[in-house]
Amino acid sequence: MQLPVPTDFLLSRDVASYGYFLLEPNHWIPGTTVRSGVFNRILDLAGGPITLRISQRLGKGKPLDVTLSRKLVAGEKAELSRQVSRMLRLDEPAAVLREFHKLDPRWKRSGRGRLMRSPTLFEDVIKTVTSCNVAWPSTIRMNQRLCEVFGRGGAFPKPEIIAAQRPASLRATCSVGYRDARIVQLAKMFVSGEIDAAWFENSDIDDEAIRERLIELPGIGPYAAANILQLLGRFGHLPLDTESVRHGRVVLKMRGKSRAIMKRLACTFKPFGHHKFRSYWFELWMYYEAKRGPAHTWERDIIGKTFTAALLRE
Repeated sequence: MQLPVPTDFLLSRDVASYGYFLLEPNHWIPGTTVRSGVFNRILDLAGGPITLRISQRLGKGKPLDVTLSRKLVAGEKAELSRQVSRMLRLDEPAAVLREFHKLDPRWKRSGRGRLMRSPTLFEDVIKTVTSCNVAWPSTIRMNQRLCEVFGRGGAFPKPEIIAAQRPASLRATCSVGYRDARIVQLAKMFVSGEIDAAWFENSDIDDEAIRERLIELPGIGPYAAANILQLLGRFGHLPLDTESVRHGRVVLKMRGKSRAIMKRLACTFKPFGHHKFRSYWFELWMYYEAKRGPAHTWERDIIGKTFTAALLRE
């Protein structure tokens, strides 16, 4: 099957735009040029797991070619299209990106602006929780084990499956540490409807209301809430952490204690308004690429494990 994309969409650039493209069950296979490469992903649809092989052989703005491991059953085509569209942000109009490039012209030539995310809010939330207070290789391992142990056919596990687990079992099999009870509790909240994905995805709800609700959730602090906000397409918040402080000191040449640098970073990116996360993130990403080459060339199981700042100091 084929999926239409916005006129500015380029698969290799827009998949390899955020660290989640390196986490299971995502698998980017680099091509020989910026216009090539294949994105593999397992989705757990109504009829069971299915492997997608996504390419864009005709180049930027042309439809995605999607090869499937099995035939789709009734209703699955719409489900698949919806999840792929969310993951690749195909529903984000090119006009929004033009607005961003007008605010921050540094990224106009490359066309950067879209940030890859997960097919579902549940997966985004769990991946955020597994990326807090931990080194990147451990985040990789947690998500790998979640898919291997609890995901049907290697897909990311559905909330119903995680909700049925004992926290101790999750900790023992997936190395999630203290996050065990929080992950199970979050899954139960998704299953019960206490976390309503449609409410969080509703563009009519203002950012502050979303943020306040996120902060109330188990395991979600200010950093995680800001990160989930950008995954929801709300880019006016910065998830500031030790990586941000590193960026301030190394790239922006800021001096002082961590808290002071975070405040200065907030002021630095304030002019970019509701696009400030994009500007901030692509500065970080440019630093990673300066050390390890363009992200679309990264082998997931080699360079993909060493792109965080702590390891890039080598």
